Amino acid sequence: MENCSAASTFLTDSLELELGTEWCKPPYFSCAVDNRGGGKHFSGESYLCSGALKRLILNLDPLPTNFEEDTLEIFGIQWVTETALVNSSRELFHLFRQQLYNLETLLQSSCDFGKVSTLHCKADNIRQQCVLFLHYVKVFIFRYLKVQNAESHVPVHPYEALEAQLPSVLIDELHGLLLYIGHLSELPSVNIGAFVNQNQIKLFPPSWHLLHLHLDIHWLVLEILYMLGEKLKQVVYGHQFMNLASDNLTNISLFEEHCETLLCDLISLSLNRYDKVRSSESLMSDQCPCLCIKELWVLLIHLLDHRSKWFVSESFWNWLNKLLKTLLEKSSDRRRSSMPVIQSRDPLGFSWWIITHVASFYKFDRHGVPDEMRKVESNWNFVEELLKKSISVQGVILEEQLRMYLHCCLTLCDFWEPNIAIVTILWEYYSKNLNSFFSISWLPFKGLANTMKSPLSMLEMVKTCCCDKQDQELYKSSSSYTIFLCILAKVVKKAMKSNGPHPWKQVKGRIYSKFHQKRMEELTEVGLQNFFSLFLLLAAVAEVEDVASHVLDLLNFLKPAFVTSQRALIWKGHMAFLLMYAQKNLDIGVLAEKFSCAFREKAKEFLVSKNEEMVQRQTIWTLLSIYIDGVQEVFETSYCLYPSHEKLLNDGFSMLLRACRESELRTVLSFLQAVLARIRSMHQQLCQELQRDNVDLFVQSSLSAKERHLAAVASALWRHFFSFLKSQRMSQVVPFSQLADAAADFTLLAMDMPSTAPSDFQPQPVISIIQLFGWDDIICPQVVARYLSHVLQNSTLCEALSHSGYVSFQALTVRSWIRCVLQMYIKNLSGPDDLLIDKNLEEAVEKEYMKQLVKLTRLLFNLSEVKSIFSKAQVEYLSISEDPKKALVRFFEAVGVTYGNVQTLSDKSAMVTKSLEYLGEVLKYIKPYLGKKVFSAGLQLTYGMMGILVKSWAQIFATSKAQKLLFRIIDCLLLPHAVLQQEKELPAPMLSAIQKSLPLYLQGMCIVCCQSQNPNAYLNQLLGNVIEQYIGRFLPASPYVSDLGQHPVLLALRNTATIPPISSLKKCIVQVIRKSYLEYKGSSPPPRLASILAFILQLFKETNTDIYEVELLLPGILKCLVLVSEPQVKRLATENLQYMVKACQVGSEEEPSSQLTSVFRQFIQDYGMRYYYQVYSILETVATLDQQVVIHLISTLTQSLKDSEQKWGLGRNIAQREAYSKLLSHLGQMGQDEMQRLENDNT
Repeated sequence: MENCSAASTFLTDSLELELGTEWCKPPYFSCAVDNRGGGKHFSGESYLCSGALKRLILNLDPLPTNFEEDTLEIFGIQWVTETALVNSSRELFHLFRQQLYNLETLLQSSCDFGKVSTLHCKADNIRQQCVLFLHYVKVFIFRYLKVQNAESHVPVHPYEALEAQLPSVLIDELHGLLLYIGHLSELPSVNIGAFVNQNQIKLFPPSWHLLHLHLDIHWLVLEILYMLGEKLKQVVYGHQFMNLASDNLTNISLFEEHCETLLCDLISLSLNRYDKVRSSESLMSDQCPCLCIKELWVLLIHLLDHRSKWFVSESFWNWLNKLLKTLLEKSSDRRRSSMPVIQSRDPLGFSWWIITHVASFYKFDRHGVPDEMRKVESNWNFVEELLKKSISVQGVILEEQLRMYLHCCLTLCDFWEPNIAIVTILWEYYSKNLNSFFSISWLPFKGLANTMKSPLSMLEMVKTCCCDKQDQELYKSSSSYTIFLCILAKVVKKAMKSNGPHPWKQVKGRIYSKFHQKRMEELTEVGLQNFFSLFLLLAAVAEVEDVASHVLDLLNFLKPAFVTSQRALIWKGHMAFLLMYAQKNLDIGVLAEKFSCAFREKAKEFLVSKNEEMVQRQTIWTLLSIYIDGVQEVFETSYCLYPSHEKLLNDGFSMLLRACRESELRTVLSFLQAVLARIRSMHQQLCQELQRDNVDLFVQSSLSAKERHLAAVASALWRHFFSFLKSQRMSQVVPFSQLADAAADFTLLAMDMPSTAPSDFQPQPVISIIQLFGWDDIICPQVVARYLSHVLQNSTLCEALSHSGYVSFQALTVRSWIRCVLQMYIKNLSGPDDLLIDKNLEEAVEKEYMKQLVKLTRLLFNLSEVKSIFSKAQVEYLSISEDPKKALVRFFEAVGVTYGNVQTLSDKSAMVTKSLEYLGEVLKYIKPYLGKKVFSAGLQLTYGMMGILVKSWAQIFATSKAQKLLFRIIDCLLLPHAVLQQEKELPAPMLSAIQKSLPLYLQGMCIVCCQSQNPNAYLNQLLGNVIEQYIGRFLPASPYVSDLGQHPVLLALRNTATIPPISSLKKCIVQVIRKSYLEYKGSSPPPRLASILAFILQLFKETNTDIYEVELLLPGILKCLVLVSEPQVKRLATENLQYMVKACQVGSEEEPSSQLTSVFRQFIQDYGMRYYYQVYSILETVATLDQQVVIHLISTLTQSLKDSEQKWGLGRNIAQREAYSKLLSHLGQMGQDEMQRLENDNT
């Protein structure tokens, strides 16, 4: 590195700083980029990256660190460095050509993989020797060649004579060399790629080396010729050759001829690439087959432009233009015979393609580094001519070609300075073809069809056209007309940026002049679309107000019939300009006035149109939806609102809403919600700005004006929209979700801007709206649930309402929630019966409604009042808030527990009032389930929830305030008219629901009866009626005790630990059985006697038997044993007798229960005379269980015997006495004694 730094006295300071190791060896073309240079675009050994080009242009030593020894080795021979070229120039060039020949012979060798390495080494060695020689020629000219004085007559040394001839010799040899190697385009096809071995070492075939050596020769010859001219400052003539014009060959003529030949070769190589590329991919494909070809283009650009700047010679573009013009000429006879014949299938396309690609090479500086700030030489003059030829071809111009041409032109507009003439030329063409589709048959038709879908898409198209960077797929995605618009936008923007408004005035004049009444009348639908695209783009890049005004004037020229057929498109264009005004924060008043009036007229037509006129309605609706969508975009885009925004919200919306069907209403209400959200957002921003400190009077005044404008728009929304929502609260026309959402948005608007609400809602507009949509029991629960979810979600609103003095806000919200849960299986209260759902529980509720219920439940449980109830009851609720039914159960239970914990009478009274407020008209909520049609899911929910309510709130229902509700619940659910009709069978779903929930009702009613503030005979009667009705309804068909385990009346007697007053329920049950189920009508036993006996038996098994119950039931059971001979009845009656006797033994110690003895005594008196046999048999059974009971009855039995004998008057009744004796035999000594007395009795 040190040697390199101090090697030459010719280095300038700047170059010393840039000196790198690459300069230690001669540069050469290589496309094997290894990125050693840190992401360079060319190889580190290239002429650009090595600095060789820069040194050439600055006239510095080509290789300051090379050829400094006295001798050098070239082609394997040692030469004297300072004299070799003078003394042996022809020999050296001969050896050079010989090496070229050796490399060419290597092409004949078979290039299989085993020989690749050897061939690569040989070819690379030959190439390095040849390149080294040409670099030596450059260094020799720079260091050692002396300028001879031709006019001096002083004798010279023979060496000096030879040296004086060297420039001419070099001209001849270089010319001969160029003739020897021929044209690049004549080389056989070469493999540009590389073979790669396992060590990742790049190996190339001989053909690759030959091609790159040819490139080196072509470029180094130009360098040598340029250096000769720079060194000698005079024309050098050759001795052996003459040029084509029979003039002596000179260094200048050879340089120019070689430049022309080389450019022709490069054009020919590019043409080979172009012919293999589709038009749609032309700009995405690389023009150069090899990176070295690209480098050669860059080298030529810099060298030729530098030469034209300091010498009288042509620039690079002039060279290229001259050759391309030759290519574009129809006849080839004017081409020189020495030039290769270049023919193209598409000369115009190729010219565009190559100019665009070559123009991109101008971004590389002398070191091969891209420099976006570098000043680029343009070639507009030639491009203008090319463009004129492209659009003036005789016959039809193919769209696929035109797209490619214009895409190239657009790319050039990026590279070069703006050119208004390009726009003018293109506009001349497109102004005549505005009605064309500009489509390609084999590509899907995108363009206008997508662009004109909506005003917003029209603006998006304009924005795309105005983008600085365009999509590479522009050919496929856009028509040539769209690409023209991109060119127009880019040129006008760049021109105005550099030259002010003058270029715009030029363009405006050209474009405006083409539109007059006749031209407007000639426009087709496609032409009108293109018309709007053009003027929207002009408005975007220049004066929007001027352009919009001109468009409105031009539209007046359209024929009325055409306006009618294309009104939708005209409205889209109109709205697109309106949107552009809003985006640029301009007052939309001028456009809004006319447009809103047109909307009102169409809304009126829509209102009066008949539903049968579907085509007409659809046509009108298309226009209305354009207006609605556009106005929404205007509000969402506008930075602030002006009074003109209110004009867009006229009474046309009032008429439109009344005429809409469901799908159309969804669109309008979505628009309403968007506008409401935008107004609230803007109002909040204004409030924040007004609350800032140090706001001066001017700003404050401006903000106040903006607030007034907002209020005016908000009032228009109340006026034209809310009245409709209010009228549709109970209808099925408006979708539930959107009705709730819109109502919630109006509620929030009333909170933010209360003064804008209608006067009949004042002074508390928020409360008034919530009463309408959240607390009114006639509103569909789907609407209520969604609406209240929105309200509760707004913490600011909830906080304000909770502290506003309106104490019932939370209670009424809880009431609505309870209604929503209870009515979850009712799709629509006001609809026909078939709208009620009767599916399994998982599918019975709409998923969307269940989501809303879950959300409402979660939000409701965050209310302070609800939290307080759960906290006081010490009930966990967070885990069940995801299940609304479980949540409601837990809430009922929590309220009941909280009431039980209240101590003072005043607090208890307030709690009862609050609880009843929670329930509201709860029976109205469940009434739809109890209609003529039966719905199992709804019945299960209704009976279950009401049962939990009765049981959990039993203490509350015990108060006089709440008992009326309890009576109504019992009458409505358990004792409806259908139940009282015993002969009428209840629907199975209803019976199932009652069976599951009846224990809850019985337990709750029992507690109420025990804790009632005033003993209530009616409540006891209700309890008895319920038991009476449902004991029989749920008795099993077969009288088996095992089937009675799930009888709801028996289930109510369980869980005695949690229900202390359960004995009173059992007492009531026993009384009902005695009264209603064991009563004989004459001699006929009661119906279903066996099942009743089984029920009584199960009752005694599950509960502790009381003597009072025995007194009530034992007479009936004994009567059954006497009068009924059915085996099942006898068996069950006997089992019941045994249970009762055993039960009376418990706690009676030695003496039998007096009540039991009394029952048997009365039984003997009633049946002993007539049914003595059955009586003695029954008492035998009793005696086996408890002798004392029967012993106490001996006197009664004996007296009954005597009374019987006396009654019949036949003396002793031997059969009866024997039966009696048999009974006495079971009574031990007391029985024996009584038998003895009977025998001794002679009465």
